[in-house]
Amino acid sequence: MVAGVKLGAGEPFSDRPDEGVLIVNAELLPLASPEFEPGPPGAQAIELARVVDRAIRESKCIDFKKLAINEEKVWMIYVDIDVLDDDGNLIDAAGLAAVAALSSAQMPSLEDEKINIGKKTGPLPMSGLPISATFVKINNRLMADPNIAEYKAIDARLTVGTIDKPEGIKLCSMQKGGSQGLTIEEVEQIIDMAIEKGEELRKLVKES
Repeated sequence: MVAGVKLGAGEPFSDRPDEGVLIVNAELLPLASPEFEPGPPGAQAIELARVVDRAIRESKCIDFKKLAINEEKVWMIYVDIDVLDDDGNLIDAAGLAAVAALSSAQMPSLEDEKINIGKKTGPLPMSGLPISATFVKINNRLMADPNIAEYKAIDARLTVGTIDKPEGIKLCSMQKGGSQGLTIEEVEQIIDMAIEKGEELRKLVKES
């Protein structure tokens, strides 16, 4: 899994004229799996990008208001994710790659409304790290981090995003998958495990 961040100046959304823009794209490269074919993004790639986007956006880890340049221009953050090897649980791997790329990205200098990529002004205005943790249900058993064989046998899937805030860990996103449902008790158990897993992975990202 490889993720890259690119910044550029562009027009804001009409309903948020004073906020920067985040755009997440994911590509499932043919070398990652015989099931992936070249061409426009399919349903799996679109879902992957949307789940990663939602965890980042809803966590409010990026202060988009600090990305306004003037009344007409804002910073555009492009996150591009390339899947190089599909061994299962792409959502968590893509989320980790995206967050690591964002946390290490540097803002280019803007001089006379021209971007100087050779001069950096500092990191993105970020606070906290959103981490997604996926759990699957197979034959009434809950499992974490499913490999590709396990993933193909799932009855249900739930991805839970968490963010570390000064007041504690908060939930920021959820995505359900699979053909079967989950009980309230199973959802509560997954949330508890996602918080624990998120703390573990968050520590690794901060140390990298």
